[in-house]
Amino acid sequence: MRILIIEDERRSREFLARGLAENGFVADTAEDGQAGLYLAEDRHYDLVVLDVMLPVMDGWSVLRAMRAKGIETPVLFLTARDTVPDRVKGLELGADDYLVKPFAWAEFLARLRTLLRRGPARQAEVIRLADLELDLPRMKARRGGKVIDLTAKEFQLLSLLARRAGDVLSRTLLAEQVWDMNFSTDSNAVDVALGRLRRKVDEGFSSRLIHTVRGLGYVMEDRGHGHD
Repeated sequence: MRILIIEDERRSREFLARGLAENGFVADTAEDGQAGLYLAEDRHYDLVVLDVMLPVMDGWSVLRAMRAKGIETPVLFLTARDTVPDRVKGLELGADDYLVKPFAWAEFLARLRTLLRRGPARQAEVIRLADLELDLPRMKARRGGKVIDLTAKEFQLLSLLARRAGDVLSRTLLAEQVWDMNFSTDSNAVDVALGRLRRKVDEGFSSRLIHTVRGLGYVMEDRGHGHD
């Protein structure tokens, strides 16, 4: 499992990263809020460990931006600010847990594992975009009321695009998320899969929802009756 640590204090950051690595996790780190937000948007993480007091962009702003972009990765706040209003603010913004510094490593690890078992708490069960509807628990897709026959991988790919509607998703990200593989530049597996998915989702409808962004990847959005 991959964890993102956004912490400006070097010793704390290195301690957390080393401890997580020793417990079998893959840990990426960022030393300011803006760099952390970029990583959260660009890569998939199972959990984000987020300090509140950060340079460039504070933890509140990072979390607010993540949730506004539909990134529902669980967030564990770390902070020295042990006041009730601060804890309430974090939880209202969409944090999943709150740990006050200094903390015991055993408690940190226990809280982290609890959040990982729980998974994203606010994920919508139904996603709608234009006349497309995705029922996530039942893995069913409909467009214009008509059922779309999708394989499990195709549904996973479509739901990822729909959750991040408006964001350009790279072939690398899609390969990692859907096929759990490293994307190599000579592989056209992602393009072939997207081609099949587009035929099922867009053919026969006046507007396309899945678009190619040349040289960058794919984006899902309702552009009316326009084409790529």
